[in-house]
Amino acid sequence: MSGHYRVGASQAVKRDPLAVGAAVGHAAAMAPRLLACAALLLACRAPTPAAAPAPAVASAPAPASNRPAVEMRTYYLVLLRRGPAWSAARTPEVERIGAGHMAHIREMAAAGQLILAGPFDADATDRAALAGLYLFDVPTLAQVKQLVEADPGVQAGRFSYQILTWYGPKGVTYQGR
Repeated sequence: MSGHYRVGASQAVKRDPLAVGAAVGHAAAMAPRLLACAALLLACRAPTPAAAPAPAVASAPAPASNRPAVEMRTYYLVLLRRGPAWSAARTPEVERIGAGHMAHIREMAAAGQLILAGPFDADATDRAALAGLYLFDVPTLAQVKQLVEADPGVQAGRFSYQILTWYGPKGVTYQGR
């Protein structure tokens, strides 16, 4: 089993950064930083050309540092994409699913499982666009999958998702500042 999944599901209904911020302590302000991290992670996973040999690196000991070592641990980054049932139409059903999606975000955040969440700004005509992200602090990949699949937007097919294992500094939090 690799560290990520693609599973059919649903799209963000409300792209209102204030609504998302209220749900997860103004997490929308962190979205650009996480997008940059996600892009870097995805770029690191891309294959390198076989013809380009790795540059030679001199083996010299790293300089001693007075900085304390950073303890790393596992988090889970979920990229939500517009799913097969996504449309730009604002119907009562879409509004109901969106309200359920936001309630689910608030519940996961209140339980301490979700560190942050937020939408991406995307062209309304791009049916495969990234819709948003979640950053989870839970013990297992199976738990992440269960939480994401409980999202009403995922259940309705408005999102599909990809789970990436991310190693970050222990104690990552977002206080909404």
